[in-house]
Amino acid sequence: MNKIKYAIENNFLLFVIVLAVVGMSFLGCDESVDKSFKIQFDSTKTVSGEKFALKDINPELETNWSDYNFVLLEMMISTPQRFQVGFTTDSGYNDLRVMSYAPGGWIKQAIPLRFYRQLPDAANDIAGTMNKPRYTGWFNLGGDRVPLKGVDSIGIRMHAPIGNPSFELRSISLHKEDPGDEYLGETPIVDEFGQSNLLHFDEKIKSLEQLETAWKTEEESLSEKENFNYSKYGGYLNAKVEGTGFFRTQKVDGKWWFVDPEGYQFLSLGVDCVAPGNGGQVNRLDKRDRSGFIKKLPPEGMGYDPKTPNTVSFGTWNLHRRFGDEYPIKSREMIIKRMSNWGLNTIANWSSKEVIDMNQKPFMLQLSGLGINEGVMGLVDVYASDFQIKTEEAVKKTVSPYMDNKWLIGYFTGNEPSWLGQESRLCDLILAENDDKPIKQALINHLAEGDTPERRKAFIFDTFKIFLQTVEASVRKYDPNHLTLGIRFGEVPENEILNMCKDVFDVFSFNAYEVVPPVETMDRISEVIDLPMLIGEYHTGNVNRGMAQALVQVKNQEERGVAYRHYTEQAFSHPGLIGVGYFQWADQDLTGRSYDGENYNCGIIDVTDRPYPHMVEAIKKTAKRLYDVHTEKLNPYDQKPLGATGYELIPDLWNE
Repeated sequence: MNKIKYAIENNFLLFVIVLAVVGMSFLGCDESVDKSFKIQFDSTKTVSGEKFALKDINPELETNWSDYNFVLLEMMISTPQRFQVGFTTDSGYNDLRVMSYAPGGWIKQAIPLRFYRQLPDAANDIAGTMNKPRYTGWFNLGGDRVPLKGVDSIGIRMHAPIGNPSFELRSISLHKEDPGDEYLGETPIVDEFGQSNLLHFDEKIKSLEQLETAWKTEEESLSEKENFNYSKYGGYLNAKVEGTGFFRTQKVDGKWWFVDPEGYQFLSLGVDCVAPGNGGQVNRLDKRDRSGFIKKLPPEGMGYDPKTPNTVSFGTWNLHRRFGDEYPIKSREMIIKRMSNWGLNTIANWSSKEVIDMNQKPFMLQLSGLGINEGVMGLVDVYASDFQIKTEEAVKKTVSPYMDNKWLIGYFTGNEPSWLGQESRLCDLILAENDDKPIKQALINHLAEGDTPERRKAFIFDTFKIFLQTVEASVRKYDPNHLTLGIRFGEVPENEILNMCKDVFDVFSFNAYEVVPPVETMDRISEVIDLPMLIGEYHTGNVNRGMAQALVQVKNQEERGVAYRHYTEQAFSHPGLIGVGYFQWADQDLTGRSYDGENYNCGIIDVTDRPYPHMVEAIKKTAKRLYDVHTEKLNPYDQKPLGATGYELIPDLWNE
């Protein structure tokens, strides 16, 4: 009996010990799951963030990541504002920008480690090179590239945070195969109108009745006549020189101008990507079913395009709600009404052919089929035996329908070549091509006399010059009536390339996403080549609508209007500037453009087909002042927008 009692007591004791151990294990698991590493970004600082030791997050994580291809973060950020994710290694610190489509919601975000190890894959333009889409967000590549050895900490930081946002991280793991991304929230990201379903803002539409009232109010405002002193084509009725029947350029009293077909001096106040229904696409089946992102799909057939069956457009669905079955025609008519009422006189690049072909506003076109897409980093193989004939065929196809069109201002040749400043790397890429393309053999022959950085650069520049001259000759051959507007450079190149442009273009174009226009750069262009200038892209944005804040951010929607007036009027105060193209007509897609993930709040129109009122008022006021600003009768608007900051790389320092 004592033996039995002893056994029972001992077994019971053992059971208690086991139970305690198991209980402690469960407690440990719970603590691991519940524990998160939090940051409250400080909006009073230029850069705010924090570093965490990886061993504190995942003690089992290796420090040598050479054999892994992905790092998976389970995280939540309260804002769609971009932030930096980086790692400290034996070779230094390296980070990239991350944007989440689910502000305030937990996500699993897998980051390909090649983005930290190697330079971006070569693409034709800057956006294609630097922007990389994912299921729950997107990346913009930057920083240094280093081996991922001795990885001991993760850094999370933000440049100029808006509204003291927060960040939480609760797990990190390494993977050889892509583990995929996942939205862990239960609330859909997109509401039934295409707006953010995760954030609240004062102007948010909550019912169709509310939206119909807003549309009616806008239509009433468009009936009010505005006077911009414009001619038929948008030139100034009080300033006339010789008219030739087509747009041209002329310097008058030391200042450059466009001249419209009737001879009126013209300043191009334009917008890019003018098209109905933009800004509301959601990709439903991007490798994985994304329908859980959407609160309520439009009725079948409404907002669906047979050409893109995996996407649904809330922008188009809202136009159908507004105009019924006649929405394709009526939405285009609405665009023209808005432009006329606001003082916009140019349909700028990347815009709808259907809107352009209405022939009611001057427009610009980009040449296509020039071989840029087939080139290396956008550099065309000009040494191919069929290069010239293919170029002529492509140019002829684009320009022939418009040769006699008086509404056309001119043609752009290209956009933001990505190879500028990377000529030596571009040569490496050409030499690494598997095919023996003519450009590869031409480079080999060139470098046979000496392989130096200077000779590599000379080869790329010579190749580019041949391309420019061939395209220009083709345009002059098939359409001598219209202007050549240049390549919309993402960065203004050095003087040698400026001089190439002087010999082939009528206008020098560049994009400038900055808080203020780059006056010193514009002075350099004028001094070197004395061509009239056009800024092809610029914009500002904010985070309150659930999208990323654009390349230049400001404090709120009101300050977007201030920023527009300040930038645009300051730009036109330069004697050499004759046009701008604000990027873009409508906001970008809330869950990212299909090809690169970009999702900026940069539009004049939102997804519900409502204008941003502060932007509209700013455009009107600016349009009425531009002639006097350009002729120095008025000083340009000088109120600087609050919270304005650009897209520059964050310096390598931390706010402790």
